[in-house]
Amino acid sequence: MSVAILPIIAVVVAILIVAALLNRYRRCPSDKILVIYGTTANGGSAKCVHGGGTFVWPIIQDYAYLSLRPISIEANLTNALSRQNIRVDVPCRFTVGISTEGDSMNNAAERLLGLTPGEIQDMARDILFGQLRLVIASMSIEELNSDRDKFQENIMKNVEIELKKVGLKLINVNVTDIKDESGYIEALGQEAAATAINAAKVKVAEQEKIGEIGRAEAQKETRIRTSAANADAVAGENEAKVAIANSDAERREREAEAQRRAVAAEKVAQAKALEEAYSAEQRAELARAERERASQQANVIVAQEVEKRRLVIEAEAEAEQKRVNAKGEADAIFAKMEAEAKGLYEILTKQAQGYDKMIQAAGGDATKAYTLLLLEKLPELVKTQVEAIKGINIDKVTVWDGAGGANADGKTSTANFVSGLMKSVPPLADLFDQAGMSLPEYLGKKKDNAPETERTAE
Repeated sequence: MSVAILPIIAVVVAILIVAALLNRYRRCPSDKILVIYGTTANGGSAKCVHGGGTFVWPIIQDYAYLSLRPISIEANLTNALSRQNIRVDVPCRFTVGISTEGDSMNNAAERLLGLTPGEIQDMARDILFGQLRLVIASMSIEELNSDRDKFQENIMKNVEIELKKVGLKLINVNVTDIKDESGYIEALGQEAAATAINAAKVKVAEQEKIGEIGRAEAQKETRIRTSAANADAVAGENEAKVAIANSDAERREREAEAQRRAVAAEKVAQAKALEEAYSAEQRAELARAERERASQQANVIVAQEVEKRRLVIEAEAEAEQKRVNAKGEADAIFAKMEAEAKGLYEILTKQAQGYDKMIQAAGGDATKAYTLLLLEKLPELVKTQVEAIKGINIDKVTVWDGAGGANADGKTSTANFVSGLMKSVPPLADLFDQAGMSLPEYLGKKKDNAPETERTAE
């Protein structure tokens, strides 16, 4: 049984060894440096790995990490001496970080491993202050103020070397405003004048020194040289005066020419302005006249157009009113005629119905029905005869009889007059004859035995 357990134990041991080895494999993040210290293969104090990973042997090796994150350091340097011995204030901000170069990583592992970011920042600030003072001392105020590229280049050159010794690298430097206590930077504009004055004073001192030496050598030579110098000075002054006079004359001539051109240009500008003003006024007047013309045309034409439209509308309205009235009258006449026709139709229809019933009452004999209808109208016929002579007003009738007395038939003239008057009234039988009808026998018969003379007269 012990023999069977041995392979299992061996397998377990092998698994534990492999797990231990895998557990000792360390990967390095991209923002860190893996530092393996203890017994190293290269025989150095530490092995640095950036990226990737490696085995860390137990017992004989251990590991730690260095952060590559940038460190911002504010280095406000004050009272630093420049090359001209002028104290200046140089506020700067540096950005540093641990370098990933081979030698620099080893230096960082030896000098920075185990330090906090604050301690690394203080160490870098001390290095930066020292090197920054050296750079400022090697440059003039003018170079510091105007040639910032050179200033930063010198900082990078000097500071980079010192930072590399501790494994750091300068990433960026930002220099803000440079100030000095003496106000030299603000007075840089006066530097040229001050330099010229100082140089002139030096030359005067040198000339005075040469004059004193010449006076000591020989008084005569000194007087001669002095006289010559005075003559040269007078000549120089005269030449200077002439040059000044020529310059003044030329200046006055140029001023006069400039004044003349200015006056001429002003006159030309005034004339052009007046011309443009007159032209603008002319255009304005033309525009006003055109506007007045358009306004008058609009007032007259528009008013006439409106009146025309009004008349047309009134005529159309009147015509429409007439059409409506005519249509109304026509409709009224048509309605009236239609009503009269309907009434006449009703009357005739009723009459026909009455005639039909009358004929039926007469036993179907139309003659008897006609007789009955005539009897109904007889009072009106008699009334008509009476009305014929009713209106005759006979107040007095004078009849002149002839000498013979009576006529052949034995009637007197008076009797004939009355008889003729009565005959002037149409007899009832004659009325029936004129109407194309015959008088019924029970109303009387027409006499056929009338005298021949009477028929002849008729």
